[in-house]
Amino acid sequence: VFIVISQANTFHELHVNGIKNSLISQAAELNLKNLTIYLTHEEWSHLPGSWTIFPILDNLLEKHRENADWVFISEEFTHIHLQYLLKYLNGFNSSLDWFLGRALYDKEPTIIHHFSFHENPQIFLYPDFATGVAISFPLLSKINEKWKSDPIHSDFSIDPKHELALFLYDSLNVKLVHAPNLCLEKVYKDCITSYATKIPKCGPPVPNDEIYFAVKTCGKFHETRIPIIKQTWGKHATHIGYFSDKFESSIPTKDMNIPNTEKGHCEKTFAIIDHVVSHPEFQRKSWLVIADDDTLMSIYKLRQTLSCYDPSDFIALGERYGYGVTDERGYNYITGGGGIVLSMSLARHIIESEMCICPSIDTPDDMFLGICLKKLEVPIVHSPLFHQARPMDYADGYLMHQEPISFHKHWMVDPFKIYKEWFAEDDEREPAHYRHLEL
Repeated sequence: VFIVISQANTFHELHVNGIKNSLISQAAELNLKNLTIYLTHEEWSHLPGSWTIFPILDNLLEKHRENADWVFISEEFTHIHLQYLLKYLNGFNSSLDWFLGRALYDKEPTIIHHFSFHENPQIFLYPDFATGVAISFPLLSKINEKWKSDPIHSDFSIDPKHELALFLYDSLNVKLVHAPNLCLEKVYKDCITSYATKIPKCGPPVPNDEIYFAVKTCGKFHETRIPIIKQTWGKHATHIGYFSDKFESSIPTKDMNIPNTEKGHCEKTFAIIDHVVSHPEFQRKSWLVIADDDTLMSIYKLRQTLSCYDPSDFIALGERYGYGVTDERGYNYITGGGGIVLSMSLARHIIESEMCICPSIDTPDDMFLGICLKKLEVPIVHSPLFHQARPMDYADGYLMHQEPISFHKHWMVDPFKIYKEWFAEDDEREPAHYRHLEL
């Protein structure tokens, strides 16, 4: 049984259907008649957390407990060589508990994994969903039974591959078996998988003039963080504004007349959206990007990625997190540090709907935007190229198949060095822009 973690968006559906059709064609060539492929956005559209795997297990076992030996979980850009996969799995006794995947490990304790194994994080291996993970059905049944009797304690879903492996380790004492034939690229003759590693390209990059960048800041960071943006990615943005609790003409900033808060910035963020969509010069732009003042990103890579999306659609793009999504009551949201990309048509819809009024000034803005989008029945479009944390917070083996669009946080790092290493070369393909337009 194949599970492909997929999304309800035109570009993503087109790509994942190509993956599905490839598997069907390969099965026909091998004369296999019992191939089952599920796309999560179709089969479990009612479950916001299908991407975390746990919520779909009950239904999956109900259908296939008696007629399948393995489940193979992969992502929407994972190409699978079916014959090599079958040959590989035939080397294992499927009546036993097997958890097979390309192993990743953290170099140091990281916040995205709740600092697990903080004394030595390298001892804990977890799979890379981009290259696929195989689980025997007896183990799948045990996972489901244990999960239902002792569900995951955290309300937050951040990194499903790590969270799945940690659950198996803690609850069932099952460790990942490294599978080197699950590849990112065809580096071995018998590579079972390969993964599309480049920035998606569906045409020329979206014109810089079609994007408005809104940076959330406050007075105490005007002298420390804003100069970093202006000397890195900000100089490549044609239209950029800095939204603060204090006016400063030298930047310039826009005083939103909203006091700064130490945590969530709901009222400020929604005031920014309202301000931009109401402004005559920018309401006709195609895209709104909301960034923190310690976000680092590549303007060029973002523009290239946006070539795959239609701004007339309701698009909310970024790195997906989940809250309470292990049941139907939860919701997904775009974590704000990596950048939140909204089609301007969606930004207008959010304001005009009058369904998204912040409960308080300091409600977490990214989470409340997720609640808002759930009310409006607009799905999150997840891209793993956006990052809520710093490069060192991710496994080397995970980043090696990416061309990241963003990272977040200046804590204990040199932001200029990170920008130069990951983004500068791409952004410098085109002349920098120095228009900093205040709204």
